[in-house]
Formats: sequence, structure tokens, C-alpha cells
Amino acid sequence: MMKSKEENSRTDLKVKPIKALCTAETSPEIKVLEKHIKIHYAGWATEQRILSEDEMAALMASNEPEILLTSYDPITRKVIDSSPRLKLVVCTRANPVNVDDGYLREKGIPLSYAPERNADSTAEYTVAMMLAVMRRIPNAHHDLKMGFHTAEESQRQSTKAGLRRDVTWALGKDTPYVQYKGFQMKGRTLGIVGYGSIGRRVADICRAFGMNIMVYDPYLSEEEKDDAVVAPTLLELAGKVDVLTVHSKDTPETFQMINKKVLDHMKPDAFFINTSRGALVDEEALVEALLSGNIAGAALDVFESEPILKNHPLLKECNNVVLTPHLAGATHDAIHNHTHQLVTDVTHFLQGEALEYEYKLDS
Repeated sequence: MMKSKEENSRTDLKVKPIKALCTAETSPEIKVLEKHIKIHYAGWATEQRILSEDEMAALMASNEPEILLTSYDPITRKVIDSSPRLKLVVCTRANPVNVDDGYLREKGIPLSYAPERNADSTAEYTVAMMLAVMRRIPNAHHDLKMGFHTAEESQRQSTKAGLRRDVTWALGKDTPYVQYKGFQMKGRTLGIVGYGSIGRRVADICRAFGMNIMVYDPYLSEEEKDDAVVAPTLLELAGKVDVLTVHSKDTPETFQMINKKVLDHMKPDAFFINTSRGALVDEEALVEALLSGNIAGAALDVFESEPILKNHPLLKECNNVVLTPHLAGATHDAIHNHTHQLVTDVTHFLQGEALEYEYKLDS
């Protein structure tokens, strides 16, 4: 007996389960999806490397997935067109800059992303960088590891009659107590440029330290304002704060927004922190400010060009900086967070429901 078209369709679904290509870094929670779809793992998921456009296109063509799960790979028009069955793209980043979202929109293919996946991690790291540069912790650690301020043999400290035991490393102009003397956070004013999810988390943590909070964000609505003092201009903010930290998106409007004019407005004992994007800062002007003593120091996790050049003046000439290689969001927790979001939206997709984390123009 001939089968109806509906029955044939059901048979095809059984023979050809929904397929996904996963080149994303994920936590074990992704295994939940394997009960419902067939997942081919490649790229970062198996080799911890970013694939090229041609490699991605070849994988898409050979697997023909309906669902693409990616983190860092270039998802271009060529890659998208390489799977005629593609119906959903998930990028496990808070800002899916590696995906041609405009072309996906043209084709009616939704894009899911991972907003705030590492917001807490980045906020905590930002405060850690403040503490590191203001208290000169990396300098002291480095010098001890190099053997400075250490003793050749154990030294017993005697206590004078009538006094209690007094434990000090050493005192004098060439001692750690003097060389690494820093600044406390309590009572100082923190300036936050960009008062979004990360900026607000930074503010919350720093309030616990007893800092005063000022913010500059031209897109801040009345409803979004809290007890932070809002500065009318970036220059006014820069001139009034002891620590300036930036948490803005990389857009044409924010390119090198922290420039010579802003840095010249800062106090000579103020610090600058950037765990956001290197493009927000004029690095040449920042180096000049650091070398001239126009500001006290800086802590940077991101740079204009990454990896940073080994002969960059920030590395070779500036002794008042703390530098790390783009680590603010690098936690196991962030991977768990974006995997949970990924699983949530793929499940919604499979059930024919609206996506919870769909990326839109105003995201």
C-alpha cells in the first residue's frame, strides 16, 4: 500500500535526524541535546583551535547541519550558504562579531547568542586588576620570585623585654614597605564609562570596598540610573575620579574614546583600567601619559592589536602597568553559562518556540 506524503515525511525524519555541527567550546551540559539531535564535533570542540572560513565551509557542506553551534569561527556568507539545510546559528559569545548576522537575517535564519555569559567573571577580574595595580601586587610578587628582598638563611627576630613580638619584613627606603606602597580603594572615587551589565557589577563590588561611584553613559535612561553620580561628559568624569574603568562596546562612536584629551584631564595619582576592548583606547596617548607621570598607572587586559607585540612600549618601557593576555572572561563558569544558554535556545528551536537569547539589531 502506498504511503501518504505525511507518512513519508515522518519516515524521513526518523531516517534523517536533525543534525548539528558544533565547533564551540562547551561544558558537559551539551550532552542533553544528543538525546534529540545528532551532533558532529569539530574545531575548538575537539582541537581547541579556530577554524578558517574554508574549513568551516567544508564542514558545513559535508555535514549539512540544520543547526550550527560556534564560538569564534568566521561565519561568513560562504559558510552560511555551504549548508542548504541551515535553520539556526548559535554563537556562544556575548557579542557575535564573527557572524554575518545581516546575511542570516536576509535568509530568515535566527541567530542565538550568549548575553552576560561572562559578565560576573569580567567584573570580578576588573576589580582584581584595580587591586593589582593600585597595591602593586604583581611587582612585589615578581621581585620576590627573582630573589629580591629575601634572606639567605632563616632569621630569628628577638623581642625586647616588655614588648610583644613585632613581625616586619624590613623598614627603610629600599625595603618592600616603601617600594611597593600603594593606595587603598575605600574612600576613592571610581569612574565607570559604560554602565551596562558589566559596569553595574563592577560598581556593586566596589561599593562594598567603600568607593564612591560616578558614571558616564550617554545612552543611560532615567529608569536605569541608581545611586551612582552621573557625569554629563566623559571629560568631567575623567577629571573627578581616582580610578577610571571603561566598559563600552566597540563601535565607530567609541573608537579611541579614551584619548589624549581624556587622559590629560585625569589626576596624576589616578589609575586607568581596561578589560573591555583595546579599540576604545588610543594606546600611543596612554603610553605617553604613563611615561610622563600624567597618570599613576594602568591595568590592561585588552589591546589595540592582539597578541600584543613583544617590543610594545607598554611591555618594554612602562613600569607602572599590569598587563594580562585577554583573560577577564576566561572562567569555567562562563563556559557553563553559555552552554546552558545554548541548550536552552536549541531546545526552544526544536519545540517550535521563540528563542530566549535571539540576537537582534538592538542587542
